[in-house]
Amino acid sequence: MGETMLKTLHHYYEEDSRRAHAFRYALLAFDLATILFVIVTSFFPHTVTIEVIDAVIGVVIVADFLARYAISGEKVRFWTRAATWADIIAIGSFLAPIAGEGLGFLRILRTLRLLHTYQLMARLRHDFKFFRHHQEIIIAAINLGVFLFVMTGLIYATQVRINPQISNYADALYFTVTTLTTTGFGDITPKGEWGRMISVAIMIFGVTLFLRLAQVLFRPTKVRHECPTCGLSLHDADAIHCKHCGEVIHIDTEGLT
Repeated sequence: MGETMLKTLHHYYEEDSRRAHAFRYALLAFDLATILFVIVTSFFPHTVTIEVIDAVIGVVIVADFLARYAISGEKVRFWTRAATWADIIAIGSFLAPIAGEGLGFLRILRTLRLLHTYQLMARLRHDFKFFRHHQEIIIAAINLGVFLFVMTGLIYATQVRINPQISNYADALYFTVTTLTTTGFGDITPKGEWGRMISVAIMIFGVTLFLRLAQVLFRPTKVRHECPTCGLSLHDADAIHCKHCGEVIHIDTEGLT
């Protein structure tokens, strides 16, 4: 790949310019659109048209993957990152219709990777006041949503051929939510060892993520208040001094802990 092309890619993926920000927002919009596509098409038979669109989306993801690999300064470390393997799973699910039909919701891992990149997070904080003031809540909700969709995909993939109670994504999503909330109606039960182990994972890790979201909503661990001296913006709810510089800070509080 030519030096000019590498510079161009580096500009769009790493630099702090209006075009680069627009490009990264476009990537995020593309990821969200692919997730919507997966959800909507999961309720319909997989026709040739859907599989062609799947393949086209997969090609775009491959191009994005190769571009990020090309500009990576540490080629070996690139392959050890969880984000890299999230992309590989997404690529496989889009380019291989047989695998992708059961594991389609795993593609949401790509969006989680993109949302956790420093450049995009910083830009979202800069561009959107709502995101800046509710970042913890939004990220906690996204993490819970990603977990929910991934577990739904795994339940569907492992149960659809052996469990007559789960014939589509709606059944798998219903079972995942009832398990996550520990409601347990019992009208749908998993079959086989894999189904039971996935159910255990949903109950343990899902409840943890759910409680984390509830904690952020009703009892945040940090409050956002900019220190007038050093600019540190996140502090403990009961802080009276900035942890970074020691400056006295005046956080609005009702005295509740």
